Amino acid sequence: MSNNLTFDLTGKVAVVTGGGGVLCSGFSKTLAKAGAAVAVCDLRAEAAQKVADEIVAEGGRAIGVEMNVLQKESVEAAKDKIYAEFGKVDILLNGAGGNNPKGSTTRDNLTPEEVAELDANGTIEGVKTFFDLDPEGISFVFNLNFLGTLIPTQVFARDMARCGGNIINVSSMNAFRPLTRIPAYSGAKAAVSNFTQWLAVHFAPVGIRVNAIAPGFFLTEQNRTLLTNPDGSLTARADKIITHTPMKRFGTPDDLDGTLLWLADDRFSAFVDGVVIPVDGGFAAYSGV
Repeated sequence: MSNNLTFDLTGKVAVVTGGGGVLCSGFSKTLAKAGAAVAVCDLRAEAAQKVADEIVAEGGRAIGVEMNVLQKESVEAAKDKIYAEFGKVDILLNGAGGNNPKGSTTRDNLTPEEVAELDANGTIEGVKTFFDLDPEGISFVFNLNFLGTLIPTQVFARDMARCGGNIINVSSMNAFRPLTRIPAYSGAKAAVSNFTQWLAVHFAPVGIRVNAIAPGFFLTEQNRTLLTNPDGSLTARADKIITHTPMKRFGTPDDLDGTLLWLADDRFSAFVDGVVIPVDGGFAAYSGV
């Protein structure tokens, strides 16, 4: 191993799905700063291109690519564009995912008082209970996170199987401890963690490493209205999160950089395979007591 302890991805090509989002745009920029050429992929072509343009403006190499991770034909078309530009793919970061209100309940628990309020159809006006969850909404959330990891892996790992590669999935704290209200997202991320381990075993003989990062709670534009009030104070749900996070703060995107680069750089993590790494300010370690 070289005495150079600086992360260096020069000569590597990375694909980042969900690259137009807050965390994955940060992943894209971090990989580029370490020397990788980056294909920023997103369902929203303009969001992907914006991130790619920002990388190029800072001296990096990047292209924006439209990709629907739930449609194999779209992923194949994106792969053709990436290979035409960069010639190969060394690193696949499966970051596309998310939640949907149709897969969430309004309240944390079903209480005896709520049971007494249920009407003949098992509903309460203005409240979404477990019994109101939309199976199509559940399917959408599960597919976006799980199939959105499986399909790009099928497409890009075909060539990796011939020359080796590195796959990094994005799981969540919800995979370790399901959060109240969001059963679909929690279950989907648990599936991503399990799938990461399965893939690691399956691909190890052909030189593909598969690991995952499990971010804790990060304040982003997507969840800002859920976690903060208009005056900037924390909502009740956000207060619970901070209370159960020993470091007493939300994460910021650059808190993920070290773990990402460690997993991405084969010189530092060559014997790391099949792990799901929490980056959570101690949330997973705290029992609440």
